[in-house]
Formats: sequence, C-alpha cells, structure tokens
Amino acid sequence: MKKLLAQFMKFGAVGVIAFVIDYGLLALLTELFGVNYLVSATISFTASVVFNCAASMRYVFTHKEGMSRRREFAIFVVLSVIGLLINNGCMWAGVELLGVHYLLTKIVATAIVMVWNFVTRKIFLDAGE
Repeated sequence: MKKLLAQFMKFGAVGVIAFVIDYGLLALLTELFGVNYLVSATISFTASVVFNCAASMRYVFTHKEGMSRRREFAIFVVLSVIGLLINNGCMWAGVELLGVHYLLTKIVATAIVMVWNFVTRKIFLDAGE
C-alpha cells in the first residue's frame, strides 16, 4: 500500500505539470486566439499527453519486462485517446448542457480523466506490484 501511495504521489506531481500545460494552452488558444474551446481542448490535451507519456513512463510506472517500447507507446496512445474522448465529452456536457464556463468544466474533466489514466496505466503498463 505504501508503494502504491508513493506511486500515486509521483503520478500526481507529473499530473500537476501536465495540467498546467493543458489548462494554460486551453486558455491561451481560446482567450487569446479565439479558437473554439473543444478544438483548444483537443490541442492542449494532446500537448499535455506528450509530456505525460515521457514523464509517466520514466518516473511513475515501471516498464513491463518483455513489452517493447513500441507496444508500450501504442497502449499509452490508445488509453490517451480514450482519455481525450472522456475529456471532450465532459467539456461538451459541462459547457453545452450545464452552461458551466469551459475553464471550470476543464477542472472537473481533468479529475475524471486523471482517475481513468492512473487506473488504466496501472493495469496495462505498470510492471510494479
């Protein structure tokens, strides 16, 4: 349990940096450049995934013996695309259905996707106990 908590703390630290990238780019593209919030959300989410992939696989999760880096990356991408669909679904529902500002909606969407990311990466990518 101690190892799992430590791993989750590392995941959280990486996640905070990824969130700053995601949230900052979302606000920048939408507010400064007038890009639609869903397009901005897709671009910002993708940028944060690139950072998150490198940092998570280096500092958070243990490489599974016998799994090629190519397969590891492919699984990471598939899980991230599903996370993007969850993110954009939450963004759309929050903004269009509930009328919540997109930046507040993004915080809730991020929390939901964070749980998805940790659980699925732990199951499919982590060799740890």
